[in-house]
Amino acid sequence: MVDDLDHRLLTLLRTEARRPVASLAAELEVSRATVRARIDRLVRSGIIAGFTISVRDPSERNQVRAVMLIAVEGHGVEKVMRRLAGFPEVRRLHTTNGRWDIVAEVVTDALAAFDALLNRIRLIEGITATETNILLSSPKDLP
Repeated sequence: MVDDLDHRLLTLLRTEARRPVASLAAELEVSRATVRARIDRLVRSGIIAGFTISVRDPSERNQVRAVMLIAVEGHGVEKVMRRLAGFPEVRRLHTTNGRWDIVAEVVTDALAAFDALLNRIRLIEGITATETNILLSSPKDLP
């Protein structure tokens, strides 16, 4: 079970996973032993799946990033997902509920390539509708 202290600890770790235990303990107003025990328990339980770093690649500055919402005819979601997984520009795929069946996160190097990608995706058999939103900025990236 995750309590309020765990949530606060996870929030701090999301912003800086390498933050020292002593610093976390001071901000949370608990002992270092408590923070260490909480982290160990969260790792053992699988709530913390790992610790990582985020790197900003200067070449990514001019990339076109977008979220594409995709409606699929009938029970064809798996088939469409397999096709989409073959596009190198598709970085992540998610199934969802509501009007849209699939959410695709896509990245290209230029608008012309982005336009061509959208056209290729829209030609996939089984896709009935799409809506695409270009991501303009990401003021807060979370791991």
